[in-house]
Amino acid sequence: MMMKIVKYGDPVLRKKAQKITRIDEHVVKLAEGMISVLHAAKGIGLAANQVGVQEKLCVIDTGRGDKKGEVLCLINPEVTAFEGSAVFEEGCLSFPEIFAEIDRPAKVTVSYKDLKGKDKEVTAEGILARVLQHEIDHLNGVLFVDRMSRIKHMLLSKRLKALEKETRGK
Repeated sequence: MMMKIVKYGDPVLRKKAQKITRIDEHVVKLAEGMISVLHAAKGIGLAANQVGVQEKLCVIDTGRGDKKGEVLCLINPEVTAFEGSAVFEEGCLSFPEIFAEIDRPAKVTVSYKDLKGKDKEVTAEGILARVLQHEIDHLNGVLFVDRMSRIKHMLLSKRLKALEKETRGK
């Protein structure tokens, strides 16, 4: 299946993804395709709705540059615990060239199923905690621009409107 990253302005990014009830070849192929797209884009996280698929699946690889890390494939991920607070600059493959400081919990625990259908849990801090929250937000139709300060949102409003117009014009 040919996949490309959906940009801001596409309504699919605002829709809540559907829970995956059966892990079959379709889900495995979707995950494999998403990993290829993620690596080609040199990203660290990608949610299924970012490639236009309304299913609760995200892939994460926090390796840097040519050093690919361990890829996490999370099916139906949910934050089950969080603590602390940390502000850090975020970007998003659906928002090219747009970055903003976002305040999120510093530490999170996420439960999910892996591609074999096994129940898993990961507790993370730092970049992994941030990426987990960012991708889970995507699956819930929440975008990082929704979490930025009002001032930052105002400063970026022209660029956001231009991106939205460009996306919808296609």
